Amino acid sequence: MTPIKTAILSFGMSGRVFHAPFIALDPGFELVGIWERSKSASLEFYPNIKIYRSLEEILEDDSIELVIVNTPTNTHFDYAKKVLLAGKHAVVEKAFTTTIAEAIALDELASLVNKKISVFQNRRWDSDFKTVRKIVEEDWLGDIVEAEIHYDRFRVALSPKLHKEIPGPGAGVLNDLGPHLVDQAICLFGMPLSVYADIRITRPLSLVDDYFELLLNYSDKVVRLKASCIVREPFPSYSIHGVKGSFHKTRTDVQETALLANQKPNSPHWGVEPVEEQGLLHTEKEGVIIREKVPTEIGNYGTYYTLVKKAIRENIDMPVTAKEGIQVMKIIEAAFKSNELKKQIALNEL
Repeated sequence: MTPIKTAILSFGMSGRVFHAPFIALDPGFELVGIWERSKSASLEFYPNIKIYRSLEEILEDDSIELVIVNTPTNTHFDYAKKVLLAGKHAVVEKAFTTTIAEAIALDELASLVNKKISVFQNRRWDSDFKTVRKIVEEDWLGDIVEAEIHYDRFRVALSPKLHKEIPGPGAGVLNDLGPHLVDQAICLFGMPLSVYADIRITRPLSLVDDYFELLLNYSDKVVRLKASCIVREPFPSYSIHGVKGSFHKTRTDVQETALLANQKPNSPHWGVEPVEEQGLLHTEKEGVIIREKVPTEIGNYGTYYTLVKKAIRENIDMPVTAKEGIQVMKIIEAAFKSNELKKQIALNEL
C-alpha cells in the first residue's frame, strides 16, 4: 500500500500530541510537512519533514493527499473547504464547524469533489469510554433509563490559548469539550428528540462559557452531559443506569498524559489504565447479583488513523463521517438556542 502523504496545519498541542505521533508511526502514512507560520518547532520531533509557511503552499503541493485541519474552530470551515477544493482529503478537528450550515456544506462539497472528510473524535478510543460502550452494548445493565457523562476540570485561570477565551464563533467550553460528550452520547444512545441546556460563565475573569449542563431527552431515557472548569473533586465521569443495574467509571485514559510527556504510541503497555481505576458494575445476571470491578479496555487513538487509512485506500466511509459531525453540531446549536430561550428545543425544529 502506498503511504498517504499527509500535512498538518498546526503544531500546537493538537498537532504535537494528538496527530503527528500517530501519523508518523503508521507505515500507511507519510508525514510530509507541517504548517508553521514563523517557528520550526516540529523539526525537533520530525527533522525530515518540510515546514510550510502558508496554507497555499500545502494546497499547491500535488503530492499531499490528506490534510489535517487542526487550527482554531472558527477556521475549520474555510480551511477544510479550501482543502477539498484543492483535491485533497481532510480530517477536521472537533468542533467540526461553528454552525450546522457549515457542517452540511462541507459534507456536500466532499461528495461533490469525491474526497473523504472526517471529524477527529479521538475520545471514542479512550480506554474509559471503550469500557462504558462495551458494558452498554453487551447489555449488562438492561434497558438504559438514565445516563450522565462528565468532563470536569479544575482550571480557574484562563487558558493561554486566546482563541478559546475570546468571545466569538467556536469559543467556550461547549464548543471545546461539548463535541466529545455529545459524540459519545450519540455513539451510545443515538440522537435524542430534544435538548435543554444551561450554559454559564463561572470563572471570575472569563468572557466565554466555562460550564454547561445539557439534558438530552429520549422517548425512554434522559442523558445528562456536563462540563465545568471549577470541579476540584470530580464525580464519576460516566454513570449509566438501567433496569438491571448501574455502571460507574472515572475518566482516566492515560494517552494524553503520555503524549504530553513525549512518549510514543508504540510504547509498551500503551493505553493501559491503572488497575485501581477500574469501573464498578452493580447488576444482575440470571438471578445473581453482581457487584464487581470491571477490567478496563485498552485505549488507542491510533485506531482512528488506521480506519482513516482504510477509508481512503478502500474507498469506504471514514471512521467519523461528516454526517456524524452534523449530528453533533445539531445538538450543540440546539443547546445554545435552548440556553438563549430558556426552553427545551426539539431537534426537528432546527
